[in-house]
Amino acid sequence: MAVDPTNLDLPSKPGVYLFRRADDRVTYVGKATDLRSRVRSYFAPNPDREMVPRLVGDSDRIDFIVTKNPSEALILERQLIREHKPRYNSMLKDDKSYPFIALTSHEHPRIIYTRHPPEDALRWGPFADAGAAKRVIQLLRRQFGIRDCPELLPQGCLAMHIGLCHAPCIDPSGYDTQVKAAVSVLDGNAGVLVEALQGEMDQASDGLDYEDAAKTRDLIGAVQRTVSQQVVHSRFYQDCDAIGFASRGDTGVVVVLNAKDGVVQGQLEYPLIHRGDIAESVACVLAEHYAGTRPPHIVLVPAPIGESMGDWLAERRGGAVEVRVPQRGELARLRRMADQNADIQVVRHQKGRSGSLEQAAADDGAGMLGLDSLDHIVCFDMAQLQGEERVGASVVLRKGRPAKKEYRTYRVKTDAPDDLRMMVEVVERWLKRQDGWPDMLLLDGGQTHLSAIQRMLDGHGLTGRFPVAALAKREETLHMEEREPLVLGRHGRVLVHARDEAHRFVNRYHRKRRGKGAMDDPLEEIEGLGAKKIQALLRHFGGRRGIDHASVRELREVPGIGKAMAERIHGHHNG
Repeated sequence: MAVDPTNLDLPSKPGVYLFRRADDRVTYVGKATDLRSRVRSYFAPNPDREMVPRLVGDSDRIDFIVTKNPSEALILERQLIREHKPRYNSMLKDDKSYPFIALTSHEHPRIIYTRHPPEDALRWGPFADAGAAKRVIQLLRRQFGIRDCPELLPQGCLAMHIGLCHAPCIDPSGYDTQVKAAVSVLDGNAGVLVEALQGEMDQASDGLDYEDAAKTRDLIGAVQRTVSQQVVHSRFYQDCDAIGFASRGDTGVVVVLNAKDGVVQGQLEYPLIHRGDIAESVACVLAEHYAGTRPPHIVLVPAPIGESMGDWLAERRGGAVEVRVPQRGELARLRRMADQNADIQVVRHQKGRSGSLEQAAADDGAGMLGLDSLDHIVCFDMAQLQGEERVGASVVLRKGRPAKKEYRTYRVKTDAPDDLRMMVEVVERWLKRQDGWPDMLLLDGGQTHLSAIQRMLDGHGLTGRFPVAALAKREETLHMEEREPLVLGRHGRVLVHARDEAHRFVNRYHRKRRGKGAMDDPLEEIEGLGAKKIQALLRHFGGRRGIDHASVRELREVPGIGKAMAERIHGHHNG
């Protein structure tokens, strides 16, 4: 049911508004200087964006949160988009962030490599070349003895003994001078460090140690790439960032070209899911990019981004920020160069996506189900044999590929007698350890498994946070709430792969557990007969005696037992 504009009662104040469906799922998050007038614009006869009619038709109500000013609304909007991942918002892919080098505000500062620098720290970045940034930290520690340990130890540490730390924990004298030298290098005055490295390189070369000389040469290159990479020079590029944008379908890329003191120092690129509004996609990236670094005096953008974003940038800078859409001259050429770089990057990202069969399978599955993504799937399966060694397992697929470091096994702790209650227990234990949610939680089972897990999620207040589905082996039927059962074809192969991988993994763990506590089941001697099929046989015949005396025709009546398997079982029991 579409939102009824006659029932809206919003204040004329700054804040954030949320379009929601009947199941409470957030479909869109937006910010406004005036909530009432901004939300009413969505019901205009001629909407300015193609997605607006779909958004209004797909939503049932609009909630809002009032903030003190538009800048707070912008920050809250960014947090809510990250939390809810709304279908109609432009979003950064994989919450992309670049690393920084930071010096903490301690009495004896610590140097760190981080994607989330402390608010009160001195910071440099973000850096596109993460490896180069790490090597610069190693060089600064070796050259100036800057500490990286999280706390000062009165007895010193290994870094002190091998010459990587000035040891302010034992003798702080001179440490401040070393820190100032490191700050000077990071601010772009890398001459002292490069000169010292060149001396080392020459010495190694004179001693015919060409391998060490080559390593030192590479270190010099790392310093120059990280601190003072020079690409383009102009007297107009004094302190500005040029923002470029390009898209192909729902794949977009925003490029940030940074220019300072007349030099274009490098670029950062942010791939994102683009929803058709260039200003929204650019604002999404700017909120992420400048959350961790000081904005320049001038920001060149491809489309107007609104006063609230300009005010927030000025607040972040602590001074005026000029946001411009240049039409001619040197600055317009710089911004067009950013667009050209973005166009190259978006083509690369599309080729990368199409070149990966696993990613293509994940994209096909998401398109089939009308979901934004299936790049993160968690699948559960259970196994037991006559009530013994009751175990479960979860497997994870990232972009269609198994992420085996994230696989988990579980021993059922309660006396739950069946797969259904065992799975509820295991999934509930998994929930308590999660910091974020997958694109889909998949169960090996049918409608009863899905209903049981949904009831448990309802009890924890997690309804609608992420899609839940159950995949039954019979005809590969997928069950989801409020949808008709769907028999999967080629486009659902990523879900079948996840279910089969969970089945393989849990049976492997189950055999391992049984091997530790009891003799192997005689039926396991039959090739291709695993725990699940043995369990099905025992349930069907009521025990081993019935299996021993069953004919091939009777064995074939058991779910999952085909003609060849039935003949192998019959032959096993009859010599």
